[in-house]
Amino acid sequence: MNSSADVNAGIDKYMDLHRNESVETRNAEYAQLVDAYYDLSTLFYEWGWGSCFHFAYRYSFENFAEAIRRHEYYLASKLALFGKDKKVIDVGCGIGGPMRNICRFTGMDITGLTLNQYQVDRGNELCDADDVVKGKCRSVQGDFMKMPFEASTFDAAYAIEATCHAPDRVGVYSEIYRVLKPGSIFACYEWCMTDNYVKGDVNHEKSKKKIEEGDGLPDICHTSVCLQALEDAGFEVLEDRDLVEDNIGAQVKVWHLPLLPSWNPLTQRFQFNWLGFRMTNMAVRVLEFLYLAPAGTYKTQQMLQIGGFGLGEGGNAKIFTPMYLMVGRVPMNKKDNKKPAAQ
Repeated sequence: MNSSADVNAGIDKYMDLHRNESVETRNAEYAQLVDAYYDLSTLFYEWGWGSCFHFAYRYSFENFAEAIRRHEYYLASKLALFGKDKKVIDVGCGIGGPMRNICRFTGMDITGLTLNQYQVDRGNELCDADDVVKGKCRSVQGDFMKMPFEASTFDAAYAIEATCHAPDRVGVYSEIYRVLKPGSIFACYEWCMTDNYVKGDVNHEKSKKKIEEGDGLPDICHTSVCLQALEDAGFEVLEDRDLVEDNIGAQVKVWHLPLLPSWNPLTQRFQFNWLGFRMTNMAVRVLEFLYLAPAGTYKTQQMLQIGGFGLGEGGNAKIFTPMYLMVGRVPMNKKDNKKPAAQ
């Protein structure tokens, strides 16, 4: 977004799209929904979270950045690949933070795919500025429901909290399957509702809706839906589990801790208590009034805070996970070599 009018119009468009009560309508408009969301939120994310837009729990010996990298490296290890001759696709790469980390770790050639053009431009800017990954990583614009790649192009694929934006899990997993070579592995962290989620429970439904509205999601599937979709797309399932349930007791800091309220004014968690919430919103309003922030920044901040509250509630109640791990392999006798869908 490059002007006040763009930001203000963008947030209004996004909220109009998302507040449609029909999941089917939101799914049909998912490309506009997701593109509008990341036009609005990417700068906020990079400023407040860094270049890796995902969660991770933290051990006592880790700082935030170390936990984020460990979470990425663990997923990359599931691909069972190393070396510059291996071509990998990052499905839903954002501005490429995980892509660059994984490239440094493995040496692999990685192509990141994202729907949002601003993220493509920003991701490539950051890749070009890093001599370690320059020439080994790049971002391209495209819809992961109809990828701009020939069949059997890549040696592996991964997705980190990205395919939750898809309107149809079978559809996105099938596209990943199509662009992978026989025997290749796809590993992902999915956003899912867990077995603790009770459909129809008022509090559960409110938290789910906050996550969807604040994070650009048409809908959130149960873990079982995602696993079945992976199988229906043709993958042989090698592993699946919710990493939130790993190392219970050893997890000194849970994944959603950054989104839980704190009375320490020196932490960003301060905005999630009632006083910090009001102070943050008032500060953003003042910045808008003084023309130090584009019109619409206040509404965008509110939208992102709604998502933060929903994620914190979902994490506390254990009804939601951002790290449902699935690992699938393309059969060696893969026969699907169709051309990519029309762009």
